[in-house]
Amino acid sequence: MPFIPLRDDNPRILIDRPVVTWTIIALCVGIFLLQLFAGQRFSQIVTFSFGLIPAVLLGVRELAPDLAVVPAWVTLFTSMFLHGGLMHLAGNMLFLGVFGDNIEDAMGHRKFLAFYLVCGAAAALTHVAIAPTATVPMIGASGAISGVLGAYLILHPKAVVTILLFWIPLAFPAWVLLLLWIGFQIFSALASGASGGGVAWWAHIGGFAAGAALISSFRHKSIPLWGGGDHPKGIRIKRPPGRGPERPQRRRNKPPGPWQ
Repeated sequence: MPFIPLRDDNPRILIDRPVVTWTIIALCVGIFLLQLFAGQRFSQIVTFSFGLIPAVLLGVRELAPDLAVVPAWVTLFTSMFLHGGLMHLAGNMLFLGVFGDNIEDAMGHRKFLAFYLVCGAAAALTHVAIAPTATVPMIGASGAISGVLGAYLILHPKAVVTILLFWIPLAFPAWVLLLLWIGFQIFSALASGASGGGVAWWAHIGGFAAGAALISSFRHKSIPLWGGGDHPKGIRIKRPPGRGPERPQRRRNKPPGPWQ
């Protein structure tokens, strides 16, 4: 990752708690701990059984019967809850924690879960398209989280994000950081080729593109695109429908209707 995000200045407006974001983080951490304490052999079995293997998904290769515990297409989704190491997990969950709550806020819990899974599947399919004969399992939430980043760029480009760069906290507009991030992914993908050097760079790119393309249709219509209703300090000015006089909306306010 070209930077480590610490926080943003973008308060939640329409939901009190990002329960889906928190649940995804808890699941990823819980599964990682289970693999860690169950031993290396068990971790390898889980990785091959539930990780995405392009050659298996396309029917080019087959898993051993004792490893084929779910249909190959299911691994498009199960793979995004597995991680290969502590730093892999920590980096992904940090990005999800900083950026995910505002995207969940923009569409509600159920839509956010669907959005997250769709972006993760789109990322995985991008990897499959680039490396269709690969037999190494692809695991990690990076592709789905890349979709969250793409959505954040479209919704909140003006939000200020504090990052850690060479152990120094610095604040930048989100659009600067996210364009830097996707530029780094593209450069790395082109430099490393289809193999990716152990990282599924093209999955990151595919997830980011999916998130940017889908956010317009997934968001609640009261949430403007391109930060159109955002105050420079992160307070959204545009009100949800039926909310009375227009004024800055804080996180405790909820619109009626679709929010679950």
